Amino acid sequence: MSASEHVGAADKLAGMLRLVLPKGSLEKATLELFDAADLPVLRNSSVQYKATVADPRIGEVRILRPQEIPVYVADGLFDLGITGRDWIEETDSDVVSVGELAYSKATSNPIRVVLAVPGDSPYGSVDDLPDGVRVSSEYPEMTRRYFAAAGVEADIRLSYGATEAKVPDIVDVVVDITETGRALKAAGLKIIDTIATSYTELIANPAAHQDPVKRHAMHQLYTLLQGVLEARGKVLVKLNVPVDALDAAIDLLPSMKAPTVNELFGGQGYAVETVVAKSDINVLIPALSDVGATDIIEMPISKIVH
Repeated sequence: MSASEHVGAADKLAGMLRLVLPKGSLEKATLELFDAADLPVLRNSSVQYKATVADPRIGEVRILRPQEIPVYVADGLFDLGITGRDWIEETDSDVVSVGELAYSKATSNPIRVVLAVPGDSPYGSVDDLPDGVRVSSEYPEMTRRYFAAAGVEADIRLSYGATEAKVPDIVDVVVDITETGRALKAAGLKIIDTIATSYTELIANPAAHQDPVKRHAMHQLYTLLQGVLEARGKVLVKLNVPVDALDAAIDLLPSMKAPTVNELFGGQGYAVETVVAKSDINVLIPALSDVGATDIIEMPISKIVH
């Protein structure tokens, strides 16, 4: 490609994607993810809805409620957005999933949309619920489809929060989200079904995703974000081992593929490196030392791109 063609491609790329990020429970984790991906989101204050990212692919950034994001992306107001699969299903929005991003408010686990009843309730499944059962949920459309598929006529009431607190005085059961189930259990409820499992997703407007230049930029951004998530909880370990200890050291090392092994100058042994789980390092390093490894170095990893 000539210099002029490079300039032309850069001009076409510059500031072309309109990006919308989630406000609320996902906001902090999302901004931390973008920062770690070298895509820091800049705004004048934490209450501002407009922001910028110093990246040539991103021209506009808004921070809005995740409930609204699938609709706005489907309507073409934004090219790219981050929201939960739960809100995509609830709004039945026509969007393209660029890919899952395995993080939520507090963990790397997905959230679940669940059906919960009082802990002392005799109900064990949705089939046990009577017609006319009162249901509170922030997901009225998903809940309506769920009960219709189960053949149960339900009185579904939109919840604006604190859904679990409405049982049993206001409603009989709830459809709510949970990461661990602890909050529902603390409210005296038991889960009797999982309606949907929801990861955070990077989604795109279908028309924008059909544009090859925009689609390429979208997947480049996804690669950066996914690389950060892949690296979380992992470290790089480097060590030297004598020739007669190599096999014993290799047997101790987990690896994504295989450890990298290079012979040291003068045939004095081998330099070995691999990626391991941070949670295993306190056991692994002493074990490597026991079999004769020396000069063991543990290093943080920012991104892993396969």
